[in-house]
Amino acid sequence: PIVGILKQMKETMEGDLASMTKDEEAAKAAFEELVAAKEKEIAANSKAIEDKTARHGDVGVKIEELKADLEDTSASYDEDKKFLTDLEKNCATKKDEWDVVKKTRAEEMLAIAETIKILNDDDALELFKKTLPSPSLLQTTLQGREVRKQALQALRGAHHSHDGRLDLIALAIRGKKASFEKVLTMIDDMVKLLGEEQVSDDDKKAYCEKELDENEDVKKGLDQDISDITKSIEETEEAIATLGEEIDALAAGIKALDKSVSDATANRKAENKEYKDTMAADTAAKALLKLAKDRLNKFYNPKLAPPSESSDGKGVAAFVQVAAHMQRSDGAGAPPPPPETFGAYTKKGQESSGVLAMVDMLVADLDKEMQEMEVEERDSQADYEAFIKDSADKRAADSKSIEEKESAKADTEAALGKATLEKKSKMKESYATATLLKDLHLECDWLLSNYQTRKEARAGEVDSLKKAKAVLSGADYALLQTAPTKKLRGLSVRLRA
Repeated sequence: PIVGILKQMKETMEGDLASMTKDEEAAKAAFEELVAAKEKEIAANSKAIEDKTARHGDVGVKIEELKADLEDTSASYDEDKKFLTDLEKNCATKKDEWDVVKKTRAEEMLAIAETIKILNDDDALELFKKTLPSPSLLQTTLQGREVRKQALQALRGAHHSHDGRLDLIALAIRGKKASFEKVLTMIDDMVKLLGEEQVSDDDKKAYCEKELDENEDVKKGLDQDISDITKSIEETEEAIATLGEEIDALAAGIKALDKSVSDATANRKAENKEYKDTMAADTAAKALLKLAKDRLNKFYNPKLAPPSESSDGKGVAAFVQVAAHMQRSDGAGAPPPPPETFGAYTKKGQESSGVLAMVDMLVADLDKEMQEMEVEERDSQADYEAFIKDSADKRAADSKSIEEKESAKADTEAALGKATLEKKSKMKESYATATLLKDLHLECDWLLSNYQTRKEARAGEVDSLKKAKAVLSGADYALLQTAPTKKLRGLSVRLRA
């Protein structure tokens, strides 16, 4: 019966082991398939990461090149600022020179005013009437050596800068053979020329104000655009760097997750092996304890002992030996009574009960341990499967997040390239506008700063020339010329301005 029980136990254990081995192999195969699929996914994602990293490096190189271009442009801008500083210095020098010119022109106008006063004097007119034989009013009033001499002295006394137009008038007055008709023509031409110059100044002023205003507005708009684009580029570069760091962090997280899955799988296999080994050992121990208990029950409690499957033959042999001994005794006569020995043997039934209870307690402990291990194995397997599922879900989510971030990074890098090209275009346009503004300032600043002064001075010159023409034509401007000298000097100062 013990062999049968053992055989039955062996068959049961082999069936359980085969079933557990089959389940474990199936789980192992499924896990290996999952690992193979994840390894392929890892390889694909790793290749994608390498490609994106290469693109990131290329874009980084392009960014550095664009930064170098920006530095060159900034250096050119610094040179332009230096040129502007030099230009302002030169303009200050020209302004001082212009002040000298205005002063000289004022002296010229004063000389003209004094000359007109000399020629319009009553004594000079009377003298001209007596000394000049020509019937012409101009020639009878203004031709005289003394008048010419006084007029020339007045011109030379205030005429420090040799103005060509005043020189021509002076030469015409100084000439003895030439009539004053030529002087009148020169005065008319000068008045016409001054009018044309004033129209030219008016047109040029309107042009300069319009162009400067428009180009300054364009320059301000371009500078604001460049500032906004520069800020956008900085924010975009920060976004690209942040996305790169997030992608690296996610890739590192996937790598760490794969390692955790691998470690958990190795631990699960080790725990499962330990579980199988312990269960096999506990099962063998239970079978051995049961065998020991059956043996004890067979001796102490035959009713509790399981029935034996076969006899070992010891009882038959003993019976044969007793029968033979009895036959020998009958033939030889009755033997003498045996000597007295120890009494009948008493079984240790009470002590065997404690041993059997101890065996039962050991079996109960083994059953409890095996039950706890089954529960722990089941929980561990469930936890492992949940961990694998969570890891797979997290890996899929992280991989999808990497793809999304890489796509966002690519879009951001494209936007950065577009913004950089736009900034470069804006900077070129701003530089061209600044160059145009520089040229406009060189062309217009002097006129705009001196326009009103030139206009007033030119109006004074025209007025003085008209009065001189009237004097040379014979008109009586004696009352006009009796004005105080200070008023004439004030007119001269306005003409100079």
